[in-house]
Amino acid sequence: MPQQFHATSTKDLLDRDAVTEMSGLDFMQGIRDGALPAPPIAKVLNYRLDRVEPGRVTFRGTPQFDFCNPMGTVHGGWYGTLLDSCMACAVMTNVPKCSVYTTLEYKINIIRPIPTGTEVIAEGIASHAGRSTGVAEGTIKGAKDGRLYATGSTTCIIMKIREPSK
Repeated sequence: MPQQFHATSTKDLLDRDAVTEMSGLDFMQGIRDGALPAPPIAKVLNYRLDRVEPGRVTFRGTPQFDFCNPMGTVHGGWYGTLLDSCMACAVMTNVPKCSVYTTLEYKINIIRPIPTGTEVIAEGIASHAGRSTGVAEGTIKGAKDGRLYATGSTTCIIMKIREPSK
């Protein structure tokens, strides 16, 4: 897998017009392949894009001690960010050129704590991506043993921001 390029400032991020010149699938594949910058939050929270297919995205991540709450367990926000990323990106693979998406709402269910240092795979699968909304489900499982740590669901809004160039 190629080394992913991580943005270090807002000038390293793509502008919206550049993003919408390609389909959502092409955009996600560009991030996976390292041709486009990975989102800064992925570096901060120690996860990376792993697989991209139409309607399906996986991330790999490993929670660290710095991601723990005062009780010493991985903070729910880490689960939420990882699930939001994989589910919304699964929707993104179905977004056409000249459109963008954003999460409208998401829900997570934490099944059990992830021990720090445990590599996990977060998988998002889009069940619908229409003209204005997208829906996806997600899971976080242990990379080695497949143990289920969390599930989630999301609704994204899909917005056409301009007409295609001719």
